Amino acid sequence: MKRLIKLIIPPPKWRKPVIILVGILFGLAAFTFHISKASSYLSDDSETCINCHIMVPQYTTWGHSSHREWTNCNDCHVPHDNVANKYYFKAKDGLRHATIFTLRNEPQVIFIKEEGKKVVHQNCIRCHEKLLTDDKLLTMTNKKVHPKTDRVCWDCHREVPHGRVNSLASTPNARTPVENREYPDWLKNALKNQKKETK
Repeated sequence: MKRLIKLIIPPPKWRKPVIILVGILFGLAAFTFHISKASSYLSDDSETCINCHIMVPQYTTWGHSSHREWTNCNDCHVPHDNVANKYYFKAKDGLRHATIFTLRNEPQVIFIKEEGKKVVHQNCIRCHEKLLTDDKLLTMTNKKVHPKTDRVCWDCHREVPHGRVNSLASTPNARTPVENREYPDWLKNALKNQKKETK
């Protein structure tokens, strides 16, 4: 036990620098947590997705779809088989997104990854299961199309809920609920220069 305590607590001559270093690291972690609005990612609020401007087309097209009345982004894009898997997927996907955005390596056109496609397809089936299993509903639609095919839902329903819009240029004047957003200086300057050039 004494050995363990000696390993955890440094000798007196190293104690002060270690405390300072731990304080600096903790401060940087807290600052990063605050500036990235990390706590918002624990919720199911769809506005969280527009913390990054690159997701505005997806948010806007969802906002104009019938899905906005019944779903949020996590209902479709996060697994719902258990809580641990949900937050593991959110954390893994969020770290990937944060890395891409921090390195300013985001693509102009966003495509969903294979793992994300599987999750979305499972969630389509989870919410619309009756359309696939209820005989009364199948006779109203088309029995030959819906039952147990090898296709994904958006092979036929490709306009749901985002349409074919998947780039920043496709919804240039999209309004979002957060109009007083803080943008990085390089983006503010680029927007000012663009306005001057168009005048």
